[in-house]
Formats: sequence, structure tokens, C-alpha cells
Amino acid sequence: MDTPQNTALTRALTELPGPLPVRGVIHIVIPHTDRFTVVGNHLAQHAGLSTTAVGLAVRIQSLPQGTEIGIKALAARLSEGEKLIAAALRELEAHGYLRRARTRLTNGRVVTRTVFCNQPTALLRPRVVAQRPAPPQPPPPVQDPAPEPPAPEAAAAPQAPALPDVQQEQEQEPEAPAPAPQDHAPFVARVPPPTAPRQPPPPLPQPRELTAELDRAATALLSDLRRHAHQLVLSENDIRQLAPAVAAWLERDTHPDTIRHTLTNDLPQPLRHPAKLLKHRLTVLLPPPLPGADDLAAPARPRVVVTPFQTCDGCERAFRAPTPGHCRDCRNAHSPAQAAAA
Repeated sequence: MDTPQNTALTRALTELPGPLPVRGVIHIVIPHTDRFTVVGNHLAQHAGLSTTAVGLAVRIQSLPQGTEIGIKALAARLSEGEKLIAAALRELEAHGYLRRARTRLTNGRVVTRTVFCNQPTALLRPRVVAQRPAPPQPPPPVQDPAPEPPAPEAAAAPQAPALPDVQQEQEQEPEAPAPAPQDHAPFVARVPPPTAPRQPPPPLPQPRELTAELDRAATALLSDLRRHAHQLVLSENDIRQLAPAVAAWLERDTHPDTIRHTLTNDLPQPLRHPAKLLKHRLTVLLPPPLPGADDLAAPARPRVVVTPFQTCDGCERAFRAPTPGHCRDCRNAHSPAQAAAA
């Protein structure tokens, strides 16, 4: 049997304009109408990226918004292993195409937010806004030439009625030019440059009094973290620096299991600097001191004094008064009688 040949490819080669190269690749370019992704040559021909990193970048760029692109998610979708995918992601992150940042949600959970930029060098230079051309100005109104004096024989002719003054003013007033469109504000890059000054990190929390018991409990808790998370292997110097922060948590009546869960829950993969991660969590997630019994007690309600009821000695009517006596009507009736007797 003869070797099967692709007649469509042969026909496309014959339709290419110009002489074909003797060696090397020959491109048959067919314009895409749907399901395509634009990839720049700065990525496709990047000298510092491996072929795996370039292919992974093209794959990530073609995915829709919101698709999971973690190491495990990509390994489940691709044929490459987790180590090769992790190395390719580190290459893209080093060259600015990929950025992974830890973000805390409103419910307190820490998630990794991944941002992919198809052209990272464009973020570092200001974007030039093209100036819009000014709209054409309307031509000035053409003034009529001065009228010549009428001929003697035309003086007796009836004159045309004059236009109203308002109409003449409207005819003489030129049209106002249309307002020129305002130019947009120049583009300002939101990504800070690499040379921008960084804010100093907040200091580690310190206990009011670092007793020997607190220091021993904090050191034991930090040394025991690698049993619960094998990534959290700390040196003696790291434990010595982080022990006062753990002692501050214990001083605020925080249970050791709560501290251990806070430090080992939802660790990033891969974890490069365990001591820095623990320092951040011990500083940012420090709980407030527990309130005392006096703080939890309900506030005392103001005492309301109620005036008691009294029985009038004259008419036996009930009225409110602090002491027994006569009601208002009896007091008013007895006052004129006492004045007359006096």
C-alpha cells in the first residue's frame, strides 16, 4: 500500500505566495474565527523560560476567569507531575507573569489568590493617552455688504416690513461651539515598582511578664508543631525568637490546642519560610484578653422612686404624696377659711 498523503496540506502549500524556503519551518496561517488566544512573542520566545513554563503559561492564559490553577488542580488536568508544574509556576512567578498572594476572607479563612498577567512589562511603564483632535470650529457668519442708497425712482416703492428685534438678534447670534470632550486621566499603574519602599513589619507580641513556666510551655508547643505538620520544622534560633509571642497567647488564656490549630491550619504549598509564616500568624491573629467577671456583669439599672398613694384626711380621696395629709382640693378649700379666721 502507498503512504497516505494529506492532499489538503499539499494544496495549501501550492497556494502560498512567493517562493518557499528550502529549509526550516513553513507557516500555513489560517485566521481564527472562534476559540483562540492571543499570545505575545515575548512569552512564546522568552529566553529565560523553559518550554514547560511557556506551555503552562499559554494553557493558563486560555482558561476562563475563576478557574483553579493550583498545583494539584493543574496536575489533575495535565499529564505533567506536581514537581514539574511547581517548577514551571516558580519560573513564571520569577519573571512577573504569575503572582500568588495570601488573602484573608471576611470569615477569617486564608486563601491563595493567583493573578496571571499576559504582559507584565506593560504594567511598569505609564500608558500614554492619545490626544483627541479638537472638533472643527463653525465658520464665522458672513456679513452682508453695506446697502447702496436707493435710486430716486425706487424710493417711492413700498418697503418690506421689518423683522422683529428678537428675530434679528437670533439671526445675528452665532451658534455656540460644542464643548470639547474631556480627556481621561493618565493611566497610573497600581502595581508598585520593585524599588518602592516597603513598610516595616509589625513587631512580635510580647507578654507582660515572661515567666519560666510560660517560656517552657511556649518552647514545647513550638517544638511539637512538626508532629502535626511536617513542614513546620523550626531551628532553635527560630523557636527562641517565637517563644515570647506564643507566651503572649498563653498569657491571654488561649488553649494550646487553639494555638496549634491556628499555626498549622491551611498551610501554603509549598511552604518556603515556616518561621516567617508563624511570625505573621502569631502577630496578626493575636486574640484580645478574656474579659473579667465585672466586664460581663449586666450594668446596674437606675433606681426609680415611686411616690406612694395617700388617703386625704378630709374627703377620703386617694392621691399621691410622700407624706399623709390633704389632697389639693381640700388644701385649696381650707386656705380661704383659715385666712378668714385669721
